[in-house]
Amino acid sequence: MLLANGLRAVVINGPRQSGKTTLLRSFQAVHGGEFYSLDDEATLTAVRADPTTFASYGQRPLIIDEIQRAGDPLVLAIKQVLDRSTDRGQFLLSGSTRFLTVPTLSESLAGRVGFIELWPLAVAERVGQPGDFCGHAFAGPESFLGAPSSPWTRDQYIDLICTGGYPEAIFIPDARVRAAWFDGYLNTVVLRDVTNFATIQHGALISRLLGLIAARSGGPMVPSDLSRVVELSLTTTKNYLSYLEIVFLLSTVPAWSTNLVSRIAKSPKAYVNDSGLAAHLLGASPESLRRPGDRSLGGLVETFVFSELTKLLSFGASTATIYGLRNTDGREVDFILEERDGRVVALEIKAAASVGPNDARHLIWLRDKLGDRFAMGAVVYLGQQTVPLGDRLLALPLSTLWGNQAITP
Repeated sequence: MLLANGLRAVVINGPRQSGKTTLLRSFQAVHGGEFYSLDDEATLTAVRADPTTFASYGQRPLIIDEIQRAGDPLVLAIKQVLDRSTDRGQFLLSGSTRFLTVPTLSESLAGRVGFIELWPLAVAERVGQPGDFCGHAFAGPESFLGAPSSPWTRDQYIDLICTGGYPEAIFIPDARVRAAWFDGYLNTVVLRDVTNFATIQHGALISRLLGLIAARSGGPMVPSDLSRVVELSLTTTKNYLSYLEIVFLLSTVPAWSTNLVSRIAKSPKAYVNDSGLAAHLLGASPESLRRPGDRSLGGLVETFVFSELTKLLSFGASTATIYGLRNTDGREVDFILEERDGRVVALEIKAAASVGPNDARHLIWLRDKLGDRFAMGAVVYLGQQTVPLGDRLLALPLSTLWGNQAITP
């Protein structure tokens, strides 16, 4: 891990069950150090009793899993140690909350640490591909022309979406057992991780709020509307939404804007961070989603693509940021990837196995507005062929995100 050799401390943030502990154990096996998990109650009690001593002694690097459970006193103690020495690789920390946004932490360790986000498994990781879709997209459509037919079928995509990316869930073959796992996961995150930094009076409504986000995937997130549905005050609703983001259950996608496009809607979009969890919250199954006309499938496919793009950007070479675009004239592009140099890749997501001539109309509109800034646009769909749709426009099978490779048992 390059950052651990170059910085005084590294923080690995990510959802529970995304593989952080496995990564820390693997690092320790190669580089040594002392490992402590604050999910162990005896260790947590000892750390809370004397955080200064805990942070100051022991073999380096000091590897601390689920650091958020010890709260501000431990973070401040680590800051004191880091301020006394500029040695590299002193601490390797992990947490299941977004470290910089936890309201009970007064110290961000800014200037002393590097941050890594570790998400559940991308399909590219499962099939052994480098996960370079975004880089190829910014290189232009030529990167995808001539690709072989995708081996993936609509039914296989649906199974993949309902499973999601959590390593534990992936290897549970029975759907009923997986549903029980998702229930337990939600209870752990909401009743344990959230209550570490916030007082919750309506815990059951947090899961309901997350379910509403799943049902409205890709739509604008309007807290006042959500508050009416769950019958909570607007302030409480906003607080609960921020808590869901802090514990990596929810992500918001900001509205993209440019002076080349007018009358843009400013509301962000929101997604559950795992399509399997989203399907569970909706009560959707592979059997129900395979029925023609199922209303949940479109939002779940979009949720899945958002999740995959987030993962690919976390470990790939591209530095792009994800946005959504909707204007007041009814034009919408599901995802805008914008690089730091201003180049744009635009993606429309279709939960269908075929693409019609009308599906690229908003991409054409955006291409003509942006000119040379527009690197490529694609309609990502559940079919099998890569199809040119015009200047810098393609229809791409969903499996293009992982090189069209099949998952082997």
